[in-house]
Amino acid sequence: MKTKVLMVCLGNICRSPLAEGILQSKVNSDAVFVDSAGTAGYHIGNPPDKRSISVARKYGLSIENQKCRKFSKEDFSESDHIYVMDRSNFSDIASLAETKEEASKVKLLLSEVELGIREVPDPYYGGNDGFENVYQMIDSACGAIAKKLN
Repeated sequence: MKTKVLMVCLGNICRSPLAEGILQSKVNSDAVFVDSAGTAGYHIGNPPDKRSISVARKYGLSIENQKCRKFSKEDFSESDHIYVMDRSNFSDIASLAETKEEASKVKLLLSEVELGIREVPDPYYGGNDGFENVYQMIDSACGAIAKKLN
């Protein structure tokens, strides 16, 4: 049975698509399934932000075929691990949990590494440097997660 990991941010167009693509590149796809979602439904059905696609491509990853979707309560039963990008995402997802088991699946992505910060900042309203910085943070955390899963 595959381990299922869900990455979550606000709109599912910047951070969580990067996290999905990065973690997929680091795990055995026969053993681990990685997906992503947003807490808001602003961009349902759209591909990731062009700047996320660009920074992923810079590192040899293809995320342009991902489609944005909104987190649903069913994601609790379908996921073994739910990693969120910031405290707002954490609160939004944790508030939907109906059991302690569901709530225990939700973690801040950066809780997996020691970077001196706890949240992945949203690069949406910034420039390209923000996407590069976010990529590096997510890559570091996904490396630690992959070691646990492989």
